[in-house]
Amino acid sequence: MAEESGGQANSPTKGGKKREEGFEEAFSKLEETVRRLEDGNLSLDEATRLFEEGMRLAKRCNELLSSAELKVSRLQTEFAEQMSMVAEELEEEDGDEDVPD
Repeated sequence: MAEESGGQANSPTKGGKKREEGFEEAFSKLEETVRRLEDGNLSLDEATRLFEEGMRLAKRCNELLSSAELKVSRLQTEFAEQMSMVAEELEEEDGDEDVPD
């Protein structure tokens, strides 16, 4: 496998700007980093650099997962609120039908 580009967290884009890596990309790099560390045969400096890179990638993955979890929680809360309002409206409609004119 080709050597990673100096442990850069971001990949360059066309405009010279850097984009943040997504979860799948970061997780794949983390798996590769762990594999290389487990294989051994590294100098202390290289092992330390890879460990630092692995910690950065693990932190990035955790941040992305936490963000996704928060989005899902918000969506679930919004959905529950909407369903509660629908249920209230249905109860009101049912109550109106039971009352004779």
